[in-house]
Amino acid sequence: MAGKSDLYKSKIIKELCLGNQLSGSDISLRIDRSLPLTLRILTELVKEGTVEERGYAASTGGRRPLMYALAAGKMYGIAVAMDQLVTTIALVDLQSFTILESKKLNLQLKDNDSSLGQLISNLNEFIHGLTIDTDKIIGIGIGMPGFIDVNKGINYSYLDNRGTSLTKRMEDEIGIPVYIDNDSSIIALAEFKLGGAKSRGNAMVINVSWGIGLGMIVNGELFRGYNGFSGEFSHIPIFNNNKLCDCGKNGCLETEASLKVVVEKARHGITEGRVTSMKKLPDEIEEACQEVLKAATRGDQFAVELVSEAAMHIGKGIAILIHIMNPELIILSGRGAAAGNLWLPPIQQALNRYCIPRLAAYTNMEISRLSKEAELMGAACLVVENIDKQPKIKPAIPVRPFVA
Repeated sequence: MAGKSDLYKSKIIKELCLGNQLSGSDISLRIDRSLPLTLRILTELVKEGTVEERGYAASTGGRRPLMYALAAGKMYGIAVAMDQLVTTIALVDLQSFTILESKKLNLQLKDNDSSLGQLISNLNEFIHGLTIDTDKIIGIGIGMPGFIDVNKGINYSYLDNRGTSLTKRMEDEIGIPVYIDNDSSIIALAEFKLGGAKSRGNAMVINVSWGIGLGMIVNGELFRGYNGFSGEFSHIPIFNNNKLCDCGKNGCLETEASLKVVVEKARHGITEGRVTSMKKLPDEIEEACQEVLKAATRGDQFAVELVSEAAMHIGKGIAILIHIMNPELIILSGRGAAAGNLWLPPIQQALNRYCIPRLAAYTNMEISRLSKEAELMGAACLVVENIDKQPKIKPAIPVRPFVA
């Protein structure tokens, strides 16, 4: 019975994460268990100090229900946001869903055989530098680019572990449960749990970054496809430009619309003497990208032109999505969301040109409110999503030092 009790506790805690305050009856419905059983487990969690009572809800005419919430400082997750060039590691309080500490490092994934070892080393260093009790860290969630088999723990594009589970290797060397998913999928998860797609049944989340990723919410669930490889929006071949994409094909959306291309065009334009407030861009691509997007939001004509051109191309791809999926909402998220509403008019112009009006009329579009933190929030959500799949709420595995 103890095993079932631990499982019910995990399910309740999962519902109370993300800053939720719920009544006993709300929790009972969410975990599909009787109210007496739910209240008994809640009482145990309150006695343990994991959950706390938060007073009574506002009156709706009947007896006011007692509200429960996850206690502060009891449960943390390590969130990792990766792209091909930059990795950010953060400590997230799963009660308030706030980032408490973070570390950014340049970690190139392509043609780097030591990338997995470097990631593990940096995670160990980050965890050992924390002042909190590491037993309170219930998992590490990692969003990363590439073709990822979530169940096998394998990334077929990067972080090669000779065809075996990289999550198992990381768990063995760090001592904390590890969960991985595609970066665009967990950005969609963040939008679904915390952002603009919350409570939406069908939404497409576009991750505008070094590529153009896609996460899909279909019928109220994160859709990954048959083996987890859905959402490769970046590699829709819609151009006859004879430009080679990183995937090895020609004419992909990424070759004309990614932020990497925007930065390349900005560098070229500055060298050619285009009139712009931007001078020599920083060598580091993320800093250069931030400068271009900031210039665009300040109204720099050349920077606005670059963003608008990329947005038109993305809009052409979105027209295809609308024709196939008929979503109620499309959210532009990821690194590119820093340019804000500058994306929307040219995308709408592309939809007017390429999309059947009756379909486009029923799809709303907005810019993510989570912006640059979307992937970190999604990685933390990934930890929460797996709480009830762990053998215990708090893993008893000690965090071992990294051995080179």
